[in-house]
Amino acid sequence: MANIKSSKKRALQSKAQQLRNQSRRSEIKTLTKQLIDAIDSNDVQTAQVLARKAESKIARAKGKGLFRANTAARKVSKISKKVPRG
Repeated sequence: MANIKSSKKRALQSKAQQLRNQSRRSEIKTLTKQLIDAIDSNDVQTAQVLARKAESKIARAKGKGLFRANTAARKVSKISKKVPRG
């Protein structure tokens, strides 16, 4: 651990941010898995709701710096291709 007060604070902030990022990443993965399950079971309504939720979470994660722009776009595109329309 650091000796300087500001370094100690940064270490704590870094740890908190790491946990927050980990939680966001995990939530996006969970939503994606639930979406795939809904698609496999032909539950169109649930799939569309989950797709919107996942896309929203990905956009927010991009805004927070968790994903780069192309990574976020790729994930959203992949989700959009899988979701049945109508």
